[in-house]
Amino acid sequence: MARLGPALLPALLLLLLLLLWPRALRAKPTVRKERVVRPDSELGERPPEDNRSFQYDHEAFLGKEDSKTFDQLSSEESKDRLGKIVDRIDNDGDGFVTTEELKTWIKRVQKRYIYDNVAKVWKDYDRDKDDKISWEEYKQATYGYYLGNPAEFQDSSDHHTFKKMLPRDERRFKAADRDGDQTATREEFTAFLHPEEFEHMKEIVVLETLEDIDKNGDGFVDQDEYIADMFSHEENGPEPDWVLSEREQFTEFRDLNKDGKLDKDEIRHWILPQDYDHAQAEARHLVYESDKNKDEKLTKEEILENWNMFVGSQATNYGEDLTKNHDEL
Repeated sequence: MARLGPALLPALLLLLLLLLWPRALRAKPTVRKERVVRPDSELGERPPEDNRSFQYDHEAFLGKEDSKTFDQLSSEESKDRLGKIVDRIDNDGDGFVTTEELKTWIKRVQKRYIYDNVAKVWKDYDRDKDDKISWEEYKQATYGYYLGNPAEFQDSSDHHTFKKMLPRDERRFKAADRDGDQTATREEFTAFLHPEEFEHMKEIVVLETLEDIDKNGDGFVDQDEYIADMFSHEENGPEPDWVLSEREQFTEFRDLNKDGKLDKDEIRHWILPQDYDHAQAEARHLVYESDKNKDEKLTKEEILENWNMFVGSQATNYGEDLTKNHDEL
């Protein structure tokens, strides 16, 4: 989201630009910043351990967007609300939270984030209020200004961006539109905006990733293209150690058939790994860190004793659940 500058005139100009500029510049669903995607994509990659911060855990337990809400609560209020959440996580009511119950909760929190996100933008696209979004509605809402004023973009780099993104979005929309009626139900629109969450959309995710990184257009990703996607070389500057490590990753683990480049199957293996469940890993981490008596399950007391980890964890949607009435959950 753009920030207004301190001077009034630039602020007004920027505000006007945001109102007139195509929606595609503000939020293009097909742009991806992180290549490796998960079924529970909000989790992302667990960073190296940092004993000073439980941010990753908070986001897992609470949900990413609303984690800042937690800062508004006192420690006692947080513990009280966390206790109510624990009662919901304990699905069988036996007084213990198991790894499996915690994993189920984390997945539920992340799935709720996805559908809440769609609900927030739905009205922007459902222009005729028929509870469906046609391709034409989406196209006009996202690219209408560009399509209506092509001369303004003719000499702009944005012209190339729109020219590329429009057919790409249409291809993705058609893949999400399972019944082929050129309109999207809420479920189909969710698949359009969050294709990594749906099995039938995985090939689109792989194809878009290939198109983004394959700069020479040969249908493969070579090592230099792989590195260029994450690191911009300074002129004559040395590569940092992490880049050298990524080159080793490419050679040893990404390039499965050792032909020096990644095909679609290898890209799928890279960005959509099937052998790692982030919700499971986070649940195990939370249990391990909080299980004082090492019985591999948690009591409410053990969780509340380690409350500062949980209210920065995926189980409470970044604090959002703590600020809601527990009956809403």
